[in-house]
Amino acid sequence: MSTDRPDASAADPTTPTPGPSAPSPDPAASGPADTGSPEAEPTPTDSAEAGAEVGDGGPGPEPQTPDAATRPDPEPTPADSAEAGPDAPEAEPAAAPTADGAEPVTADAEPAADGAEPTVGDAQPVDSDTESAAADAQRTDGDAESAVGEADGVGDEGAGKSPAGGETPAVSEAAAELAAQKVERERIARRKAERQAPVEAGGKLSGKAADLLAAVRAVEGGEKPPALYFDDAPAAPRKAVAAAAPPPPRNPEPAAGPTPDAVAAVEAVLARGGAPAALAGAAATALGEDAADLLAEDPWRLLAVAGVRPTQADGFARALLGPDTGPADERRAAALVGWLLEQAALKGHTALEAPTLESALAQYGVPAPAEALERAIGDGAVLVFNEGEEAEAEESEEGEEAGEDAGPVRVLVGLEGYALAEESLADGLARLANGFDTPADWGDGSELIRAAAGHGLVTHTGGEAARAEPRALAAAARELGLRVCLAAHAPAPDAVTTAGLLAGTEGPGRDADGQFALDLLIVLDAPQLDVETAAALVESVPDGARLVLSGDPGVLGSAGPGRVFADVLAARACPQVVSRVPDPGPVGELVSGIGIGELNQVDAPGKEVVIVPVRDAGEAVHRTVQLVAESVPRAFGVPADSVQVITPGHGGSAGTRALNTALKERLNPGPGRFGGFDPGDRVVHVPSPGRAVPATVVSADARGLHLDAAGARIVVPKERVESQVRHGWAVTAHQAVGARWPAVVVVLPGDAAQALSRDWVYTAFGRAERHLSVVHGVDQALAHAVAQVPPKPRTTRLTGLLSALAEAAREKPGE
Repeated sequence: MSTDRPDASAADPTTPTPGPSAPSPDPAASGPADTGSPEAEPTPTDSAEAGAEVGDGGPGPEPQTPDAATRPDPEPTPADSAEAGPDAPEAEPAAAPTADGAEPVTADAEPAADGAEPTVGDAQPVDSDTESAAADAQRTDGDAESAVGEADGVGDEGAGKSPAGGETPAVSEAAAELAAQKVERERIARRKAERQAPVEAGGKLSGKAADLLAAVRAVEGGEKPPALYFDDAPAAPRKAVAAAAPPPPRNPEPAAGPTPDAVAAVEAVLARGGAPAALAGAAATALGEDAADLLAEDPWRLLAVAGVRPTQADGFARALLGPDTGPADERRAAALVGWLLEQAALKGHTALEAPTLESALAQYGVPAPAEALERAIGDGAVLVFNEGEEAEAEESEEGEEAGEDAGPVRVLVGLEGYALAEESLADGLARLANGFDTPADWGDGSELIRAAAGHGLVTHTGGEAARAEPRALAAAARELGLRVCLAAHAPAPDAVTTAGLLAGTEGPGRDADGQFALDLLIVLDAPQLDVETAAALVESVPDGARLVLSGDPGVLGSAGPGRVFADVLAARACPQVVSRVPDPGPVGELVSGIGIGELNQVDAPGKEVVIVPVRDAGEAVHRTVQLVAESVPRAFGVPADSVQVITPGHGGSAGTRALNTALKERLNPGPGRFGGFDPGDRVVHVPSPGRAVPATVVSADARGLHLDAAGARIVVPKERVESQVRHGWAVTAHQAVGARWPAVVVVLPGDAAQALSRDWVYTAFGRAERHLSVVHGVDQALAHAVAQVPPKPRTTRLTGLLSALAEAAREKPGE
């Protein structure tokens, strides 16, 4: 590993100096991260120690969290990040309401000056690569590109033209994908409704609220065995229904939006409450055709609109209901329960522990959070689950026989949609795992081939070099005449994308029963599967087919809620093949050490790994441009358009925005005639949450921006360019996951130190094939992150569900 001197005139990887250790730049030179955005919401997973003083006249100011001095960014646009919950279309900015001095109801509005709102999960800048990119998709970026569609903003090919009259536009890939996933979710819901057995991990509780609260408290404290209060789980896996839903069309039509009348009615209610009319469309979409009546009766339902925060909903409620409206209103508490769970989902959780949720409600000034949660459960707004119910019930019986008390049980609360997805996913995985009694004769082969021959569900783990093993499995299966599909998170050779497979735009299509027409599905990049995507995928794999989930467990997790791959591995419900193929070269050696928490010095005689120390963010940008435009192409023969820059966040003086501005000026200067883009610009297209497709701008006309994505032509409508397209010379690690480049420059400015974690560093460094340059300004924070900052935990139920089903299958093998 080489280190360039910080005072070198150019960042030249051919200049060696000893030592891999971090430089010692002046920490004050970079300063704190420039988030430039409102503070993050308080979260159920934050500390509950900070209380809230609430006045009698209204909800009052938002409580101060322990780390309220930090000012995290707002959720950026989808194109801002494919991060842990990447990239969906963003909400439009809106003006602030004026009622009673209420905080502006807008995606970008500054929070009240008296403190940060509590947030779900760790209070980190959403602009950082460690946050969920699903959250990024919900807000308008403060520095969004110039408006698209103006007369002088259209490219040369179509300047002054209007869309062709009478021509029906093709359904976009994003619309097709979302529609297909909606169809799959409907199938899941129908299948769950037709099952005769109760929900395996618990169900909605009914009856008197006091009885329910007593039950939850008794189980939490270990005073009573859970079997007394929770439905017993079935002993065997539930069987799939015989009747299959009709297959979705190959190019499904996008779901219809709200009617103009519904939007107009919502606008009238918003006007009465002093909220901006720009929220009407989103509110009508989220609440349905009766949105106006629902908002008039319960103003806190405005929290269903992405980007609206509790303080803003409180102001809206006071304007509609009167100044005496206070935090004790039951409608407010019910809305907050759902909102907090949605915020938790943006952080990757599919459920939260009941005490954690009660603590968050208390931070928002709810007077009796336990009773509020009790009411929400009793009303069916949320579901309650007893994790490990069967095991604890058995232990309880044994304990009673021995005269001992049962131990405490973790009680989880979740939203129905995520609960349904996790349960359906567990059922589907168990169905596949139990699909074969005897192994098929696939001849002699690798361990992965032998495992897939004898089982319907197999997991495979390994680094980048190990990706050759599932490809070899696919080749062997095709030679046997099997129908094989290889799916990856990002575009890859000989593979379809998971999103395209679900949408029906790629892959084998579906049979008459609506399931994939295949015998073997191999999913690469399995850690990127969120619970809803995985459920839709598994539900579409037919009986008698095989599923192989392959991936590197060390990379960043999925954009959406859940940790599917990690949960399946933890459940040990199927064969697990661990690749022993090491990643080659100095870069592979460095990344392998990071995976086990060690930042080792590696021998890089060919300058495969170079450390470039910098003192501040300005120098980081300068050295990065030199590396991309001059040093790496000269030293390694890698053209500039094959060098990828990766940095922790979008904001700050050395975030993606600043780096892309400098790189465009050097590599492809131009006026940015179409929304800030010119032909030849490197961009990232984000058609839907969790996806970031590298592309190049080809041209622009009245229809939109024309992109080339690895030979595929994409037209992004002009009204979506601002929210779905960003320059792509510099990206975040979440946007880069699943892809690799010949050379990578990882930029670590001083203000990014708090955003680093072991999985982030592992992912970013692992994107390099031949050469890795590290523009290093975080001093010892890099080694600290690798050694002591593991991935953030996610609260999920899949491991328990899958383990219970597997155990039931082992006990009753005949069923």
